[in-house]
Amino acid sequence: MGKIKVTKVKSAINRTKNQKLTLEALGLRKMGQTVEHEDSPNILGMVNKVKHLVSVEETK
Repeated sequence: MGKIKVTKVKSAINRTKNQKLTLEALGLRKMGQTVEHEDSPNILGMVNKVKHLVSVEETK
């Protein structure tokens, strides 16, 4: 499996509790923060829930 970099690009203010908890579970707390995760179906599903708040890029 590859890796992906997830960066928080928009604020979680005025978002649903579910979206806030998903960002927290991904390890994203501050604007501009980047985390690296495995390219697993679980992580991709979480990213898909908050795709309008984050940017994703693949790494090797």
